[in-house]
Amino acid sequence: MSIVKKRALCSLLFETKPSYEENLQTILTLIKQTDDNSFIVAPEVCLTGYDYDNFEKMLDFSSYAINEIKKVSENKIIILTMLERRDDGVFNFAKIFHNGEVVYEQAKAKLFKFGDEHKYMSAGREEDINIVTVDGLKIGILICFEMRFKSLWQRLEGADIIATPSWWGTLRKENFKTITQALAVMNQCYVVASDSQNEECTGQSGIVNPFGIVQRNGNVPCLELPYDAKEIKKMRKYMDVGINTN
Repeated sequence: MSIVKKRALCSLLFETKPSYEENLQTILTLIKQTDDNSFIVAPEVCLTGYDYDNFEKMLDFSSYAINEIKKVSENKIIILTMLERRDDGVFNFAKIFHNGEVVYEQAKAKLFKFGDEHKYMSAGREEDINIVTVDGLKIGILICFEMRFKSLWQRLEGADIIATPSWWGTLRKENFKTITQALAVMNQCYVVASDSQNEECTGQSGIVNPFGIVQRNGNVPCLELPYDAKEIKKMRKYMDVGINTN
């Protein structure tokens, strides 16, 4: 008889400061406070923000930060994004850290032109947005603006958890709240949403269960709620819309 792991879902909420090192220490401290087997999602580009005035410094910091986050990823799943240069351009990569390694990465495919992202980085490929299995969990990732594209929701049908690391504008706060809730309802899965606490962002980090019940962080830097795979199967059996329950 297999032993089912007790697992917590954790949405992070904190302000990204001008000091990259301070931001890194903030996230490392929050991660260390979580239990083993936690599933942790941090805001988009939370280590640097979109600090285009210090573009090269921002890129250089990523490689250092990756090594530091690897060290605290033992028996945990950690998801965040950072900018990195590759041969053909600069991309905003969502990374999954687990057991001391980066086990998956996915480049942001839908760049937010209102924020000039297309002027500084290249878009990833939509076909690379897929479900990945880590430590027995089927995980999907939509990075911020990608949540607005319903075709991408369909690519993640069957996921146990969808992580949405975001830097979402405060003027569209209600959009963020509605979309993250609807994403959980339509895909009948957990959504762990993490948005920045910076003034220009919504600060609406939170966790939505497969029934669409929402808990937001409020002023809690790390909201922790239990993960229950039975809730996913229950919802997909109760309201059968054709999503695989295996």
